[in-house]
Amino acid sequence: MSTNQSIALLNEMAVFAKVVETGSFSEAARQLGATPSAISRAIARLEKALGTQLLQRTTRKLRLSESGQDIHARCRDMLNAAQAVLAVSGAFDAEPQGQVRVSVPKAVGHALVHPHVPDFLAAHPKVDVLLRLEDRYMDLIDDQVDLAIRITDHPPPGLMGRRLMRIDHLLCATPHYLATHGTPAHPQALKEHSCIYLGESPADARWRFRRQGKSVNVEVQGRYAANHTGVRLDAVLRHLGIASLPHFIARPALEEGSLVQVLPQWSFRTHYCGELWALYPATRHLPPRLSAFVQFLAQRLAQEPTLAGGGKAAR
Repeated sequence: MSTNQSIALLNEMAVFAKVVETGSFSEAARQLGATPSAISRAIARLEKALGTQLLQRTTRKLRLSESGQDIHARCRDMLNAAQAVLAVSGAFDAEPQGQVRVSVPKAVGHALVHPHVPDFLAAHPKVDVLLRLEDRYMDLIDDQVDLAIRITDHPPPGLMGRRLMRIDHLLCATPHYLATHGTPAHPQALKEHSCIYLGESPADARWRFRRQGKSVNVEVQGRYAANHTGVRLDAVLRHLGIASLPHFIARPALEEGSLVQVLPQWSFRTHYCGELWALYPATRHLPPRLSAFVQFLAQRLAQEPTLAGGGKAAR
């Protein structure tokens, strides 16, 4: 039997070991979350592939055939080896321990994730956190990270995840700037204003708006662009123009009145807004350290205020 054939039969081998362990198809099905007929088909596939009968079925019980005894011993060894691998990875630890390596966009990491890390470390003294704040896409395997926190409305296939919160963007300016230059009543009026935008690509100066099913695109301009949210926040507070900012960055200044929202009746659309997800490889056995971090972060971020009212980005 080739390696590919043996790999393809790993599930059937595990089913066979569970049937022998439980002594019945129905109990094995219950423990594995399957139907008895599915268990029976798995055993039949394994017997056909191996060219031998593994179980002798009677009205009262199952009995291993002579060849089935040897094969069951090997299948049991396989499961023991798999459990040993999971134990090494920490999947069977009663208490979360080890390092959690997290990839997160810079602004989200600094403003939303980092403030909660001290409490997480205090709650889980055996878990360490490695926070990698980078805006570039990071591959979970190639870049050796356990968890990727990303803004997306469509999590990529092959990954599992948990929704954390909604990330909205808005336009804002100081009362002084608006008193001096006027308050735009329509997105097209932004052409007459100095706009502070991201500046990483030409698309960053094309601001998109939506209201009651109507879309408006505006080419903005200004004397200052910066690809750092903290810099754009400082620039708008210095009355340099109307800035695009994530709500979680602008919220404190909005609450204290040093900034006001511009065009609140319009949804400001950008590919930097959407649902914030914690993404990780698809697996049945999430290591306790990773599960604990995701759950902790989800509980904390669920309490974060989001942009409400007419300016909330449409979903």
